[in-house]
Amino acid sequence: MDFTKLKALLEANQDWPDYYTFKFVVTAANIDEVLSHLSNFKVSKKESSKGKYTSLTARGLFQSPDEVVEVYQKVCTIEGVISI
Repeated sequence: MDFTKLKALLEANQDWPDYYTFKFVVTAANIDEVLSHLSNFKVSKKESSKGKYTSLTARGLFQSPDEVVEVYQKVCTIEGVISI
């Protein structure tokens, strides 16, 4: 995936350092792998009614847009992850 547009938007619309919130929907089978990349952030979880999916919201302080993009690059390589 190309995150050039996201990086440009973050540079133009936010002052750094700043907080950033990620939202992901993951399958139950992949939640531990995703959480391993979000271990330094405050994370809240909400399971779907049937327990097949979990919504994750993670918030953290970042020094630059590059750090935000780095998290997306790691998490988006995991199968079954939807970035919101």
